Amino acid sequence: MKQPSRTAHGNVLRGAIAGYGFISEHGHVPAYALAGRDYFEIVAVADPCAARREKARLALPLARIYESHVEMLDAERANIDFIDISTPPCEHARLALDALSRDLHVICEKPLATGGADARAMARMARERRRVLFPCHNYKHAPVVKAVRQMLDAKLIGRVRMVTLQTFRNTHAKGVDDWRRDWRREKRFSGGGIAMDHGSHTFYLAFDWLGAYPTSITAKMSTLGPFDTEDNFSCSLTFPEGTASAHLSWTAGVRKVIYTIHGDRGAMRVEDDDVEIALMIGDANNSSPATWEMKKTRVSSEWKDAGHAGWFRSMFDEFAGAIDARDYVSRETEASVRCVDLITTAYASALDGSRERDLMGEV
Repeated sequence: MKQPSRTAHGNVLRGAIAGYGFISEHGHVPAYALAGRDYFEIVAVADPCAARREKARLALPLARIYESHVEMLDAERANIDFIDISTPPCEHARLALDALSRDLHVICEKPLATGGADARAMARMARERRRVLFPCHNYKHAPVVKAVRQMLDAKLIGRVRMVTLQTFRNTHAKGVDDWRRDWRREKRFSGGGIAMDHGSHTFYLAFDWLGAYPTSITAKMSTLGPFDTEDNFSCSLTFPEGTASAHLSWTAGVRKVIYTIHGDRGAMRVEDDDVEIALMIGDANNSSPATWEMKKTRVSSEWKDAGHAGWFRSMFDEFAGAIDARDYVSRETEASVRCVDLITTAYASALDGSRERDLMGEV
């Protein structure tokens, strides 16, 4: 691993966590432990729930524990380099702006914010304060997704023209029993349903695979239960030189992701750990019809483990690299802002009879 840049605390990046829920307990904290204290050290945690503070004390006995993030930031400002924001989305912008105003780097769970104006305000302050704002795009660090990236870089299937992305879940992701286990079904905390929860993963992969940002979107959503957040969402995206479609569901019969990537020389199909590759033999534009050579491979990625500690471990390396490079608002940050734009624009389309909506330009 490339060592983080030198800080006031040497080569170690010292951090504080805001929100000790499921993803902190099972994803972020184990990932920091995998990295080792020579690179990352979590010295403080804030959570308004007393039961969660007790869990944090047990998991991080050397860390100082606080009830509010403001109290933590005021007390720990001189002791830390960054804050890890792992609260429900409704708190992301406020916490990030508070941290950036104290000259701290920020790593933030997805979505970056629940509205485009807030996301842009976060990016603007990161530039002004010369501090890194980094999103948790952990799906890019799944081993199978890394393998796909390598195959695309090798031009295995040629130029990508079309992508489909399906995320199937039989229920919404549950929180912790100590605090509002079903907060994702409450818009005041989540900002939306499955599009707000999984839209970022879907869209930043589409950006990466098509090598561009979309210009318009049309979307549809539905809610099958007594909730104020959607549990089924579908959309079509227009890119400068391609298209993407997505379907996200919390009411599916199986937990699974299925992605397809279509190029002008073949295609790939990803179903969790399994990758099927179709390589074109011959030229479909000539008089003789094209044929395809089929290959299959498997890349173990532990999709069923919702904590994804290994993925976060890889992502934290990238965060440290952004700090080292002084890449305050990186391509990942820009992508995260555009994900928020897409989600909110998709909601507007769905509420307007699926009318096509243009997307905003520069971040």
